[in-house]
Amino acid sequence: MSQGDPEGFGDALGGLTAQRSAALSNKLTGVLSVSYTDSEIRDALRLLDQKQVSNTPDTRRQLPLNLQKEVIECNAGIVKEFGQVAEQLKTIGSTISSLRRYCEEMRQQVAAARQENAPILDEANTLLEQKQGLETKKQLLEAFNKHFLLPEDDILTLTSTNEAIDEHFFAVLARMKQIHSDCRVLLGSENQRLGLELMEQSSRHLNSGYQKLYRWIQKEFMTLDLENPNINAFIRKSLRTLAERPALFESCLDNFSEARDSILTDGFYSALMGSSADQDRDSTMKPIEFHAHDALRYIGDMLAWAHSATVSERESLGSLFIAEGDEMAKGIQAGRHSEPWSAMDSESFDGRKALHDLVNRIMAGVARALRQRVEQTIQGQDDSITVYKIASLISFYRVTLTKLLGEDSFIPEALTSLEASAMRQFEALQSDQTATAQAEFTQAPPDLSVPDVLEETLTQLKALMKSYESSLTPVESRETAFEPVLAKTLKPILDTCENLSKALDAPAKEIFLLNCCLASKTTLLQFTDFTTSMLEQTMDKIEASTDSLVEYQHYFFLHVSGLHPLLTALTPMTDSNDDLLQIHRLPPFQPAALTQAKQTLDDFLPSALMDALENLKELTDAKSAGDITSEAADRFCEDFEFVEGRLVAADGLVEGEEDGERSDGQEDDEGEDDRSRREKMKDLASLRSLYPRTSAEMRVLLS
Repeated sequence: MSQGDPEGFGDALGGLTAQRSAALSNKLTGVLSVSYTDSEIRDALRLLDQKQVSNTPDTRRQLPLNLQKEVIECNAGIVKEFGQVAEQLKTIGSTISSLRRYCEEMRQQVAAARQENAPILDEANTLLEQKQGLETKKQLLEAFNKHFLLPEDDILTLTSTNEAIDEHFFAVLARMKQIHSDCRVLLGSENQRLGLELMEQSSRHLNSGYQKLYRWIQKEFMTLDLENPNINAFIRKSLRTLAERPALFESCLDNFSEARDSILTDGFYSALMGSSADQDRDSTMKPIEFHAHDALRYIGDMLAWAHSATVSERESLGSLFIAEGDEMAKGIQAGRHSEPWSAMDSESFDGRKALHDLVNRIMAGVARALRQRVEQTIQGQDDSITVYKIASLISFYRVTLTKLLGEDSFIPEALTSLEASAMRQFEALQSDQTATAQAEFTQAPPDLSVPDVLEETLTQLKALMKSYESSLTPVESRETAFEPVLAKTLKPILDTCENLSKALDAPAKEIFLLNCCLASKTTLLQFTDFTTSMLEQTMDKIEASTDSLVEYQHYFFLHVSGLHPLLTALTPMTDSNDDLLQIHRLPPFQPAALTQAKQTLDDFLPSALMDALENLKELTDAKSAGDITSEAADRFCEDFEFVEGRLVAADGLVEGEEDGERSDGQEDDEGEDDRSRREKMKDLASLRSLYPRTSAEMRVLLS
């Protein structure tokens, strides 16, 4: 470009201006595009603010220079500081070198000392290991002795008879049982000698302990007070422990039952006589034999004593076998494992069964003495009622004691035998008494009343039934159990009465039999729980006799009233017109006969009921006589109503024929026979006019 070219200069100037404008624009764009949220920008602005720089052109020009100067000065300070650090590091390096030299010297000295002391250290380690082993063996020995060996004092407590049996004894015994059980572990080792020796020793000590306990229990049983709860508690524990030796336990119970059997047998004789076999008579005790003249009370007192003793023994021993039954069962089961040769059965232990068995054995002597005394008393009785009451009393106690001890016990078996003996004695006495009564009872009383023999039998039977009613016989078998009594008492007398009635004429035989059956029914109705079968048989006889008397009274009404000929004549005839027309021609319905029948009926009616009741005056039950007569009267009224109906029908038929004749007026057309029949019908008299009584009047007069 030349100076003489103004256009070129203008263009250059224009371009320069455009460039500056563009640069300024770029700067503004750059400034405006800066984000003041940037942390570096904020830090730079904060630093400028701290320096308190004024915004002038000179300051803006010097600002970069000043910043570079500060950076140079800062770097110079850092270099100076690092120089000092380098000097210190040199000092530390020399110190470390010295320490390394000293450590090497010490290492050499230690190696030399270790080499010199190695045999001593090895020997010390060996000694320490030996010490540790000895201490371990000592601890094992102490633990072994503590677990498998008992102190001498405890062994004396377990085996010496001079040492008392107390809680310490049971603790030592339990410890010895644990030792014996743990010895089995030792038998599993290679060397079994120690285990065998310890097991033999523990078994010997255990057997000695159980023998000591067995002898102590035997001694205590000799003076045992079953009413003392403290002693009972300790003995319960002793027996529970002894149960682990079944043979000793059974032997102990056998000896105890024998001792108690002897004591109770002696007590029974003491209660009977007021003194025992080896004691003087006690004046304050009223002996049971004081009432020996009263057999029922005598036997009742003996049975009551036996029942009281049984209940007392069962309650006293109940806490042992019931409350402690589970523990005792565990002990017996453990004993069976330790004594597989034991004679006891393999069934599980039942506390209640064991209690029943023990009480049964204890009461065996009392059962024998009781059976002997009661048997003698029964055989000496000749009153059947007393004997039966004794049998009922024995039955009551048999049922009661069976619930306590079971059916297979001595006392229930003895009572069963005594009850059977009493019933045999009763049947024998009753058979003799019945035979004697039947021999004396040969004819019915003249007044047909209940014979004295039957009244005595019913009185006796009532007493027997009252006694039986209070028995404990099960409801389902009460009637069956009482049937033999009825068969021996009432039935033979009733059969005799029935046989004697056959020799009498009617109605005496029915009245006599009915009187006897009604009296029996009255007695049997008081005890329907166990007399149903006999009562039904008696009711059948009453019904049969009643029906016979109703027939007799009905027959009496028909014949005395004069109705019988009329009823007999009309019964075969039907309701047809021909039969109804024939009624007028029957002999009983002729005017004279029918008028006589009317008169007979009129004479009968005023006193008909009184006359009929007179036939049954010997019947002791007035109500039955009235019922029989009333039923017969009803049947008579029905018969009269039948006769009345036939008479009314016959009269109605005759009147209808006459009315028809008058209405038709055609006599000329009828035949000779028809006119003759009509003439005869005109001559027939009205039956109702000759026999005017009605069935309604009959019912009123006979009600």
